Amino acid sequence: MTTDATQRDAWLTLLLAPGVGPVTGMRLLQAYGSAAAALSAGPSGWTRAGVPEALHAGLRQPDAAAMARCQAWLDAPQRALISLDDPHYPQRLLEIPRPPLALFCLGDVSLLTRDQLAVVGARAASRQGLEHARSFAGEIARAGLCITSGLASGIDGAAHEAALEAGGSTIAVAGTGPDRVYPARHRALAHRIGEHGLLISEFLPGTGAQAQHFPRRNRIIAGLSLGVLVVEAAKRSGSLITARLAAENGREVFAIPGSIHHPQARGCHALIRDGALLVESAKDVLFALGRDEAHAPDTLQNVIKPHASAALSGAAAKTLSAVGDHATAFDLLVARTGLDIQTLSSALLELELAGLVASEPGGNFSRLGRAR
Repeated sequence: MTTDATQRDAWLTLLLAPGVGPVTGMRLLQAYGSAAAALSAGPSGWTRAGVPEALHAGLRQPDAAAMARCQAWLDAPQRALISLDDPHYPQRLLEIPRPPLALFCLGDVSLLTRDQLAVVGARAASRQGLEHARSFAGEIARAGLCITSGLASGIDGAAHEAALEAGGSTIAVAGTGPDRVYPARHRALAHRIGEHGLLISEFLPGTGAQAQHFPRRNRIIAGLSLGVLVVEAAKRSGSLITARLAAENGREVFAIPGSIHHPQARGCHALIRDGALLVESAKDVLFALGRDEAHAPDTLQNVIKPHASAALSGAAAKTLSAVGDHATAFDLLVARTGLDIQTLSSALLELELAGLVASEPGGNFSRLGRAR
């Protein structure tokens, strides 16, 4: 991690410079190889790297008070700055558009490289929604996945607490600086996560809660995870942003259905209509992620059992788990399975011949024979 004082302060200077975000910061790193070398390039070098002259002042001289605040926070135990060039920086996060230049971390940074499932949902969750969040998060944490969420009220908090109570691991992605807790009533929970899990933020120490920060937080949650489980969500919800970002990054999206009369179920139902996997138990999630192949969901067993003699290839079995009940685009299957185009095409043909998958107009595919 970024422990050398010169390199650390160079990174802090980039982070503190007004207007220098992920895009400009990445240009400098690509041009000069490190934060320290980028700062040493000077105004002419910054201009060659495409940095507008209006941003040069912040690179020349960072705000002294803000720099001191960041240094003081990082100097305390169990704290670290994980920058893009750090071996602890999570590979999955590098795959998203505009990954954060660095993460302020409190706790066990090794969790960043663990396989993670994001569990998100409504702040004003129902009692049943909170029970679902605890049940799913606890069982999935016991199965070895790290539970990642946003430390918000409702579903997020319940998921973090369940992971800790299960003796598992959890990562909280803050929409504030790492020294601020929002909502304030989660201060004790944040402290527990810092002691037994990991709290991270791309925002500088001292940064308070601002509405525009939470979509940025959501992209990190989605980027870190193998998939996103939405427990409850209204039709217009930050959780749906997280799910959309996950799908765009080729991650799995899971949704728990609810009553058609419950407003907090409408977001989940919309996700399911758009191709998210409907899940009824933690085993459904674990199976879809390849963590519990012996316990396929009942609906999938109904498909597999009549065709067990078909002895599907590994690629076909993987593809079958990625195809939704409704039309699933070929490009989305490429992203979900990680298979190359030729292998995926062969797997789909195998599934069509076995009567498990049907091709749809527009190059889409859907499962056959599932209980509706």
